[in-house]
Amino acid sequence: MQGWKNFIPTSIKVEYINSLLKVGFDTLDFTSFVSAKAIPQMADAKEVVRQIDTSNSKTKLLAIVANVRGAQEAAVYDSISYLGFPFSISPTFQMRNTNSSIEDSFETVKQLQEICTKAGKELVVYISMAFGNPYGDEYNKNIVVEWINKLTPLGIKIISLADTVGVATAQQVSDLTSYVIKMLPKYEVGIHLHSTSLNRKEKLEAALNAGCYRVDGALKGIGGCPMANDDLVGNMDMEWIINYLESKNITTGINKKALQQSLALADSVFSN
Repeated sequence: MQGWKNFIPTSIKVEYINSLLKVGFDTLDFTSFVSAKAIPQMADAKEVVRQIDTSNSKTKLLAIVANVRGAQEAAVYDSISYLGFPFSISPTFQMRNTNSSIEDSFETVKQLQEICTKAGKELVVYISMAFGNPYGDEYNKNIVVEWINKLTPLGIKIISLADTVGVATAQQVSDLTSYVIKMLPKYEVGIHLHSTSLNRKEKLEAALNAGCYRVDGALKGIGGCPMANDDLVGNMDMEWIINYLESKNITTGINKKALQQSLALADSVFSN
């Protein structure tokens, strides 16, 4: 929803999220506690979290935050299990996305981890631009590994490698994901891939073959990071991910009837 230009009414957001909570996903990234000026679509985050119904769902809620203030606002809600923070190894993107340097963002992560510990939440750190960037900033695998090695001693247990603008090749996904999983055998390593229908199969296969089973997606492949550039590269299509996993005899636990209802809602939510 973040990159959707037309404002989606709060009641529609709530209806859509409530439908997704019935599908059987492990985790639902459902809103962002960020500046309403920067991301107007997320201005109603507090209203949304108050109105959604988690009573009959095993799905855990994750809220994205960009700074300490956002984390403090999100941490007061018992229904939220995870706070997610985008930590970019691209200096240009980190400034665009959170208005801070990488070094300052590292200090922010320390504070976010303290907030999560006190509030009984878990912090998920997304390594944004983990496979390269469109800005010409220096990039190599060693930079990714160096920052992960600095982050994990803070108490971070979940690291997600994000292909923020869809630049990753399947070989890159394979190499980096397998390396990080072997480097962090006691941690949960996820993958957040942006892709088109032309390259999604190769990327997902590479992640799965590397041993990664925390995979992000969005219904209909809608999305993208509005702070990255002007051309949004969509998220990986979740319905396609589910079908692909099941074709490989991987159990998803998805309620197909509920999924179809959410897909029908998505058609109307993202119709204009």
